[in-house]
Amino acid sequence: MGLYNPGEIELNDPPAFEMEQKVRLRKMIRNDGTFPGKEVGETLAKKGDVGYVVGIGTYLQSYYIYAVHFLEKGYVVGCRRKELVPVDEPFTDDTDDEEIVETVEPSLQESQV
Repeated sequence: MGLYNPGEIELNDPPAFEMEQKVRLRKMIRNDGTFPGKEVGETLAKKGDVGYVVGIGTYLQSYYIYAVHFLEKGYVVGCRRKELVPVDEPFTDDTDDEEIVETVEPSLQESQV
């Protein structure tokens, strides 16, 4: 089967978040090399940062990528569902910041839903 294991196919269900929805990060997002103009490993957004969904795309025909605009940072960063919660839900810190998370530059790698 190779190295890729898609697990649950999110695309079988509608997106978990809507356009313009206010969301909060559950974990730190670092550049994995796909965010232009920033060093690999550089922090793009921190756990607890609030942003707005400005685009919804797909990745590997398996899951949604939410383009989230973090106004304070000025960045639009691609996030997976597990990395986000609606801002009106209680925020619990139950994630590990040590892993470098995939980021996707929405304008380059996302298709609009």
